[in-house]
Amino acid sequence: MNLTLNTPNEIVLNLTVNKVVAEGTHGSFCLLPRHVDFLAALVPGLLSWVDETGKESFAAVGNGILVKRANDVYVSAEAASHGTELEELRRLVREEFSQMDEQQRAAHTAVARLEADFLRRTMALTEDHVV
Repeated sequence: MNLTLNTPNEIVLNLTVNKVVAEGTHGSFCLLPRHVDFLAALVPGLLSWVDETGKESFAAVGNGILVKRANDVYVSAEAASHGTELEELRRLVREEFSQMDEQQRAAHTAVARLEADFLRRTMALTEDHVV
């Protein structure tokens, strides 16, 4: 199978593999060359693959999507990093991707405050013009 892992900024991996294991919203799953076409939403975690020599490798990935179509597996994630040290990648998933969650929560809080302020001001204008 051909595995392509990309983020919005770069193609992280593009190689031939015999097996792919990923973590989706419903748990971990494995893809092999003759499996049917497949689509899954990915959660932050580890993506692993076995190359043609039998060597297993890993990448840390953020939220994303995986598409298996024929002999191609495409993974598109908001963030990804690959390496040889599994413990280092696990640490990266915990630290970097939890930091991203914090930033997203802060952004959602800021938007909620803006919306609430907008509604208060709109209601105040409406009350001023009621006869």
